[in-house]
Amino acid sequence: MLIPILTMSIMGLLFGLGLAYASKIFRVDVDPKIDMVIHALPGANCGACGMAGCASLAEAIVSGKAEVTTCAPGGQEIYDKIAGILGMGVKVKTKKIARMRCNGGKRSSDKYEYIGLRTCAGVNLLAGGNKECRFGCLGFGDCADACPFDAIRLNENDIPVVDSSKCTACGKCIMACPKKIIILGKADDKIYVKCLSQDKGAVVKSICPVGCIGCKICEKLSGGAFIVENNLSRVDYSKAKSDTPWKTIIEKCPTKCIVRI
Repeated sequence: MLIPILTMSIMGLLFGLGLAYASKIFRVDVDPKIDMVIHALPGANCGACGMAGCASLAEAIVSGKAEVTTCAPGGQEIYDKIAGILGMGVKVKTKKIARMRCNGGKRSSDKYEYIGLRTCAGVNLLAGGNKECRFGCLGFGDCADACPFDAIRLNENDIPVVDSSKCTACGKCIMACPKKIIILGKADDKIYVKCLSQDKGAVVKSICPVGCIGCKICEKLSGGAFIVENNLSRVDYSKAKSDTPWKTIIEKCPTKCIVRI
């Protein structure tokens, strides 16, 4: 019994020495700043940055392959913390939130009764959805399901509503929406047109009571702050002035598709 025991002991010692030598040879030194940045990030691993997770983003930031402000859910406080770790400055990043460019929902006419998978992606496979408006929200809440921060809910008209205090502009809802009605807008831009239809006014009137009809009333009253193109109004904040009559414009909009957040 002594010989097998000695043999196994010697083999174990040799293997141990071999592994210790190999670990020393193939050791990869990790920048301690990477670990510090990982702990500074939110840790949601939401993938909004386009990387596998927070660890991958931390490596990219430290190596200079990604900006300090790449993490959408981070916020200015986290950006400043990371900048402090790296010993660099960081510009203040304008906060953005998701904007829903449709207000129709149940108020918009259906072109057929849908019985099937209760998702926007599912109904969109059937002739572009069950809504008469080819630009409108399908109302099954794929965006709400995709939001990792519980910032979106459906209202009584099956239109997504964004909680600006929770929204981090991660973009998950944008990727989930088959109709592409969601954009990221500046949080400070409180007024926008909640419609995406480019159909003519007569068509919009026949299928949705709250859609933009391209009447140009907003354009005439705003002094350039509103522009109507392809039968659809939009706000041009670069042309807005301190005396732009926002309240009057909202009140005069015949379909009330201009909203203030």
